[in-house]
Amino acid sequence: MFKDLVALTKPRIIRLNLIAAFGGFWVASKWSIDIPLLIWMLLGSALTMASSCVFNNYLDRDFDIKMSRTRERALPQGRLSPSFVLGYGIILGIAGLAVLFLLVNPLTGWLGVLGMFVYVVIYTMWLKRNSTWSTSIGGVSGAMPPVIGYCAVNPTLDAGAWLLFALLFLWQPAHFWSLAIRRREEYREAGFPLLPVVKGVTRTKWQMLPYIALLIPASILMYQYGYAGVYFLVLSLAASAVWLLHALSGLRSSDDEKWAKTDFFLSINYLMIMFLVMILDTNGV
Repeated sequence: MFKDLVALTKPRIIRLNLIAAFGGFWVASKWSIDIPLLIWMLLGSALTMASSCVFNNYLDRDFDIKMSRTRERALPQGRLSPSFVLGYGIILGIAGLAVLFLLVNPLTGWLGVLGMFVYVVIYTMWLKRNSTWSTSIGGVSGAMPPVIGYCAVNPTLDAGAWLLFALLFLWQPAHFWSLAIRRREEYREAGFPLLPVVKGVTRTKWQMLPYIALLIPASILMYQYGYAGVYFLVLSLAASAVWLLHALSGLRSSDDEKWAKTDFFLSINYLMIMFLVMILDTNGV
């Protein structure tokens, strides 16, 4: 049962987003770290994200049983009851938001509420079932972690908060669509109208390009506004260029599965490199 409870929170997603939240906190702190505040921010963010993922599992349980990737989850297999999972998600959400509102600051709490609302209501309950725009608009929730981290230290939505939001918001669609291309038949059978299912693989590859390309000016602005140093600028531009060139190569690739697998790998490593270098090369050292 414990393993199922952990799996419901999607720990891989939480881990990746906590790296982004930590990066946002570090950018705002400029190496002057308030350790207790950092811990509370990470805990509140983790619990809030875990709650959202549990709600996602609860709401998608009827669709999950149709997909080979998800049909072994606890809810489709009946190992946990829907009412228990719903209660579990509510408890995690209350705990996470309480930590953010009371032990970090109210702005981070409201950002947590916004992230949960977009992910659970706008994305999971509405767009994911009805529109190809689900991935793009759902990216608002995925872009909250670095903003929460930043605003934990600097409780205002200034240029730094918006640039961190932009980096995650732009990264997500291309990252997810590379996975969706590989799993498109499963999503088709489950009834999810994702872009590769409705518009096809070629259209999806074209639509990935502007998101990846816009990461370049976003990185330049991080440097220009003094939130990161020259090493970040150089490495982020190089990483963006590599990812963009690979995305362009997909337009003439004959093996969509192989290309999408590599692109997904590049997207994960791009994010890890970006935030690691951002932390190490934050101005103010």
